[in-house]
Amino acid sequence: MIYRALGNTDIQVSLITLGTMTYGEQNSQSDAFEQMDYAYEQGVNCFDVAEMYPIPPNESTYGDSEVMVGNWLKSRGLRDKIVVSTKIAGNGQLHSGFKYIRGGPRLSAEQIKRAVDASLKRLQTDVIDLYQLHWPERRTNFFGQLGYEYPESRHAESEDAYSLEESMSAMADLVVAGKVRCVGVSNESPWGLMEACRITDKYQLPRIASIQNPYNLLNRTFEIGLAEISYRERISLLAYSPLAFGILTGKYRQGARPANARLTLYNRFSRYNNENAQRATDSYYELAQAHGLSLTELSMAFVNRQPFVAINIICSSTISHPFSYTLLSLPSLFSFFFSFFSFFLFFLFFFLSFFLFFFFFFFFFFSFFFFFFFFFFFFFFFFSSFFFFLSFFFLSLSLSSFFFFFFFFLFFL
Repeated sequence: MIYRALGNTDIQVSLITLGTMTYGEQNSQSDAFEQMDYAYEQGVNCFDVAEMYPIPPNESTYGDSEVMVGNWLKSRGLRDKIVVSTKIAGNGQLHSGFKYIRGGPRLSAEQIKRAVDASLKRLQTDVIDLYQLHWPERRTNFFGQLGYEYPESRHAESEDAYSLEESMSAMADLVVAGKVRCVGVSNESPWGLMEACRITDKYQLPRIASIQNPYNLLNRTFEIGLAEISYRERISLLAYSPLAFGILTGKYRQGARPANARLTLYNRFSRYNNENAQRATDSYYELAQAHGLSLTELSMAFVNRQPFVAINIICSSTISHPFSYTLLSLPSLFSFFFSFFSFFLFFLFFFLSFFLFFFFFFFFFFSFFFFFFFFFFFFFFFFSSFFFFLSFFFLSLSLSSFFFFFFFFLFFL
């Protein structure tokens, strides 16, 4: 697994990050546990959540995704191994149906403090690694809206919204209180991101570490105004929807609607269903086929290679393709085969040493000293997944047995 720094912080996050917005809707807790177990074994160390998840949002499932992640962290005892990222819902007046969230979510200081306490409780933790504003308080273009709609008057807009300054100051208070390690924004525009940077610089508040926006082969708007800001301000992109709601897996091509697929079940996900997107998807599919790739591989690789991307958030309702395929990266495959190679070396040298044990007990004991030395050295510096654990365990045994075999011939032959 590849790890990158999260913005200007010292937090290292896995390039592939597990999205959880289906937990509680399309996925049960047992499904969620299976996904999180598998992701962790592959080296994924970051889970992305939000208070309003799962999607589609409704009152009966509100907060269930955070609850399931919190249950997993507690049952596995892995809180210190996982970077937890969650989000407070933005202005509820911009989207009807959110009255069940604090009477209508807003990005006021009072609501931010209430929201983070509730998320901490659901996640069963004392601190959230990355806390984000899910969408802006002000009226602007996000969630697939490309054009900016001008408000009726500047005066009406200023009275209707809590200031970004109030929101950022409240987020800074959370960092000072030790409830949050770093802060970020989501579904934000270039103006909004630079305004947040201006505010944090002016009042010496914790800097913005990340921005979570959509980015994929069908949506490259981030490159227009945000890519340069990301580079110059050291603000990492948490790219969501890298497969464009599954469109870029190819499973919806030619009007197909697989059973239990997201676009089959829910009409709300129409952002990439237009004719231009369908033509582009067909062209990308042909390009991938011409180079011996699947459309999923091509789409994921495009996002992964971007220098402004720290996190590529994948989300799936099943642990089968494309979920498992995108997680089983080249380093994981290497460690998988390396573990079997080490296992072979272990049997070769260890059993030779065991055969000679009956004659030279001292050197056999000495060889196990080398085993513990090598094992704990490699474990401390290189352990990142189950297969790496196997690799260095057996390699350590192999090396210890080899040393015994070597000293036997050196001193007695």
